[in-house]
Amino acid sequence: MGRLTEVAPGVLVATSTYAVTTSTVVVGPGGGCLLVDPAVTVADLAALADELAGLDLRPAVAWSTHPHWDHVLWSAGLGEAARYAAPAAVALLQTERDGMLEQLSQSAPGHDLALVGRMQPLDEPAIPWDGPEARLVVHDGHAPGHGAVFLPDSGVLLAGDMCSDIEIPLLDTVAPDPLGDYRTGVERLASVAGVRQVVPGHGHVGDAAELRRRLDLDRAYLDAVSAGQPYSDPRLTEDSPGWMRQMHESQVRYFKA
Repeated sequence: MGRLTEVAPGVLVATSTYAVTTSTVVVGPGGGCLLVDPAVTVADLAALADELAGLDLRPAVAWSTHPHWDHVLWSAGLGEAARYAAPAAVALLQTERDGMLEQLSQSAPGHDLALVGRMQPLDEPAIPWDGPEARLVVHDGHAPGHGAVFLPDSGVLLAGDMCSDIEIPLLDTVAPDPLGDYRTGVERLASVAGVRQVVPGHGHVGDAAELRRRLDLDRAYLDAVSAGQPYSDPRLTEDSPGWMRQMHESQVRYFKA
């Protein structure tokens, strides 16, 4: 995990070498902080806890953007903050817990499994805490109950597993309408006014112009793949991870079926 870097006043981001995964800290009053998607290896979480302690910060509340194993992690070193996710995300975690833990054990072993995915459902427009306003932008694109976080005071959008500069749109193809869900998610994120920085769950921080570029790329990818047309996405190359090329091929097959 890279050292925490301040991307806007009071907003710090650490990036893991594992899948370029981000963890975000929003500083609140009295040393409390909002922690979003702490990830991803045991060593990453230990380093994050040490850095927070070194900055005299402690997680007061936490948010998981969506119910995939790399976004629902925790460690004893992070304390006992209230942990939240959108209701649909929590529901999926409850029904798919065994499979999620198996994926985690194969991909990033060593975590305390009793702490994984233990979020409370939150059906509110914003995260309840004493720090900067943290509005929720919830949709079902990519996964049920995908909840991005917008920080209007700093203009930072924590986009979860969307708006990435390194990943193509990854659809939830077991949903009844994966294309419609993803398009809804894209448009809800595009409609957030006042964004100055975007932090994807996997990838690099971008400014407002970069956010628009990524959203346009996502729209073009969805249009082409759903219509069965060839499309050259700059995020999908011969150097892309094998799993992402496989996901692309799977999505192409899904729309051809």
